[in-house]
Amino acid sequence: MTLRPGGTDAPDTPAGNRSPLITLAAVAVALAAVAGAATLGGDAGAAASAADAERAPVERSTLVCPQPGTAESAATRYTAFTPGGAGDAEGASGLSPLTEHTPGAGFDPDEDSDADSDADGGGDEDADEDADGDEESGDDASETDADDRLLAGDLPGVPVTDTVDGPDAPALAGTADGALAPGWTVQQTTLVRDAADGRGLLGTACQRPDTAFWFAGASSAEARADYVHLTNPDDGATVVDIDLFGPEGRLAPIVEEGITVPGGTTVRVRLTTLTEATEDALGVHVVARTGRIGAQIQAVDTAEGADWLAPVTAPDGPVVLPGIPADAESVRLVAFTPGESDITARIGFAGPTSTITPADNETVHLRAGMVESVALDTVVQGEAGSLVLTPEGGTTGPIVAALLVTREEDGEREFAFLPATAPITEQSTAAGNVPGNAELILTAAGEDDAEVEITTSAGDEGGEATTDTLTVPAGTTVAWAPESAEDIEGRYALTVRRTGGGMLHAARVLTEDRDDVPMFTVQTLPDDLSSVSVPRTSPDLGVLGR
Repeated sequence: MTLRPGGTDAPDTPAGNRSPLITLAAVAVALAAVAGAATLGGDAGAAASAADAERAPVERSTLVCPQPGTAESAATRYTAFTPGGAGDAEGASGLSPLTEHTPGAGFDPDEDSDADSDADGGGDEDADEDADGDEESGDDASETDADDRLLAGDLPGVPVTDTVDGPDAPALAGTADGALAPGWTVQQTTLVRDAADGRGLLGTACQRPDTAFWFAGASSAEARADYVHLTNPDDGATVVDIDLFGPEGRLAPIVEEGITVPGGTTVRVRLTTLTEATEDALGVHVVARTGRIGAQIQAVDTAEGADWLAPVTAPDGPVVLPGIPADAESVRLVAFTPGESDITARIGFAGPTSTITPADNETVHLRAGMVESVALDTVVQGEAGSLVLTPEGGTTGPIVAALLVTREEDGEREFAFLPATAPITEQSTAAGNVPGNAELILTAAGEDDAEVEITTSAGDEGGEATTDTLTVPAGTTVAWAPESAEDIEGRYALTVRRTGGGMLHAARVLTEDRDDVPMFTVQTLPDDLSSVSVPRTSPDLGVLGR
C-alpha cells in the first residue's frame, strides 16, 4: 500500500481500474463521519471547558484620580502599588495630569461638545467613535511617554510615592500593564490644615472608570459644599447626567441638560448648581451617555471637616458597610432604594464578638426612590465594627447606602464616609499607609469564618515585607494593625487576601491628629479584580459539519 499525494491510502491498481465516483463518495463519507463525531464531542468539550475555566491575571488596568481641590494649605500625598514579587515579568505603570474644564453658566452641552470635538478635528460622531474605540483598545488621553508619567513604576511589591503641596495638584489618569496591572492601586490622601479651606484629612483610592455610579450621603445644606468630580480619561468627549434624590424622591433639576466633559479633562460640579432644594442627605446617580468616566464627590463642612465620598460598589442586599472606628462619636446612615418597590432592612452591627441589633433601630424602611437618614449613635460602644443591612420579608432590590461617621476631641470634629462595598473574593490592597496611623477593619458578615492573609509591604524608604494570617469569626469584626510597621520607613501598602471560608468585607482607617483635630479617613476595600475568568479552549472539528 502506497500513500498517494492526495493523502489517502489506496491499493496499487491501475488508474483505469479505479472509479473516481467511488473514491469521492468514500472521502465524503469519511469526512461526514469525522465531522459528526467532532460535533458531538465538540459540544461536550465546550461545556467542559466552560466549567473548567481558569483565573488569569489582568494584563492592563486603568485608574483615574480626582483633582484634590484648590486649598492653599493642602498637601496631597500619592502612593502607587502593585502587590506581588518582582520576578522576571515585565510591566510599567504611571499617571498623567488632566486639564480642568469649566463649562460656562447655561452652556449648551451639544454646542460645547461640538467645539471640543472640532478642536480635535471631528464632530460628535467622531468623538463617540473615539470613545468606543478607546474602550476597546485601552487607549486614552492619559497616554504619554513613560518618562513623562507621574508615579511611574516598573516593579510589583514596591511602593511609588509623590507629594504635591498647595492647590496645584491636578486630576490624574493612567494605566498599568504587564506585571504591574494585576491589583494596581493608587491612594490619594490630602491634608488641609486651614479651616477656611475646609480643613481635614481627605482620602480616596483612585478608581476604575465606568459608565454609572450611585452615591449616598451627599448634601446641599448651607453648611456643606459638595462637588461631583467628573473625570474623562479618554480622547472623546462625553455628556454626563446627574440625578439627585431627597426624602421625597427625585429632585427637580435647575437645568435638564447634561454636563459635557471633554476628553482628557476633569469637571467639578457643585450640587447646589443642580437643584434649588436644600437637603441634609442626598442620593446621587451619575451616568455617562457615552464612553466611561470617573466620579467621586468631595464634601466640605464648615464645622466638621472634609472628605471624599466614594460610590457604592455593592448595591444588592445584604449590604455591608465596614470601617466604623472604635472611637466614633456619631454614626448616621443614609440609604435609599432606586428600585420600584419599598424595602425593609434589618440593621445589624458586627462587632468583636457577634452581630447585634441596635436598640430602637432594629430596622430601616426604605421607600422607593426616597432617601432615609437615621442616627445610629448608640451603635458604637468603644468597639470597631461594621454595619450590616439585611432585607426582610422576601423583599429584594438594590440598596444604596453609606455612613457618615464623626470623631471628636475637645470640641474639634472631623467626619468620614463609609459606602456599602463589595466583598473581597480574592484580594484587595490599601496603599498610602503611615506607620502607627493605619488600621484594617475586617468583617465576616456571613455564617462562616473567613480565613485571611495580610501582606505588609516594605516602605518606600525602607523595611521588609511581612505576611500575617488570621481568622475572622463568622458574624464578627476584627480590627488589625501590623506590628511590623514599626520597622517600616515611609509609606507602605497592606494587601488583604481571602484564603478560605466565608464572605470577607474590609476597610482601612487612616488617622492623623493635627492641631488637636482628630482627622481621619476611611477607604473600603472591594475586590481589586486583578484576575479574570478565562475558559479553556480546544480544537473543535465540528465546524466542518455546521
